[in-house]
Amino acid sequence: MSRHITSAISQTFGKFANREFPKGIQNFINNGYVKIMGLDMSEFHSPETYRSLNALFTRKLKEDRAYSLDADDFISPCDSWISECGNLDKEYALQIKGMSYKCDDFIGDEFTQEEKNIVHDGTFVNFYLSPKDYHRYHIPTNLKVLKAVHVPGKFYPVNVPSLNKRVNLFIENERVVLHCETSSGKRFFMILVSALNVGVMQVSFEPKIKTNADAVKSSAYSYENLHLNKGDDFGCFEMGSTIVILAEKETLELNIKAGDNVKYGETIAKIS
Repeated sequence: MSRHITSAISQTFGKFANREFPKGIQNFINNGYVKIMGLDMSEFHSPETYRSLNALFTRKLKEDRAYSLDADDFISPCDSWISECGNLDKEYALQIKGMSYKCDDFIGDEFTQEEKNIVHDGTFVNFYLSPKDYHRYHIPTNLKVLKAVHVPGKFYPVNVPSLNKRVNLFIENERVVLHCETSSGKRFFMILVSALNVGVMQVSFEPKIKTNADAVKSSAYSYENLHLNKGDDFGCFEMGSTIVILAEKETLELNIKAGDNVKYGETIAKIS
């Protein structure tokens, strides 16, 4: 698969976003972005602190948020808008209302059919991160990562207009698929979906994954003893994107609905 034009666009914008301009110019860029996009900086350092637009965009919290330590509470991995959520219809989930896609194709060819089947008739949640959101992502429950797969692809926007007009957008875009197991032995996939502009997804526990780079084939990494704790910061999107969770049947009892705004650390489901 050759690189798509959306990759070139994203790489070009990435060069601008990563450039460190003279302090006066950088302050103007950062403050302008905060004002135009409506960023709430109350939990972060001042815009003048960040040496590039991308540093501002991938900012860390000054202090971690409080969240439930109850093992049965599944927290939001990010700040986002819930574009869709609910139960899968066999292997189909909603990209957005009225438009479904096949989860087997979304999960990808680096997983066996048996591994894919486990989420059939299960639960899904789509987290859309807008340009104004905090763009780091965190572990939603104590878990073991079984496999991480990088699937190269396109970088279409993942906003509502694009979701409504482009069938199988999630399947076409570049993504990182994490196959996870909860401490109670339930399986789920957490899938990071890239988008236009920069298009980089950092995965701190697997530095071999280089998104929006030169890869044209999927790469898979398996683990025997990779345990991560609820709340762990394991990377970020460089510009806006989406996280999708696909969970085994009767694993998550959701207490959210489509259209809700959620924050990282907020309890969004009970683990059955």
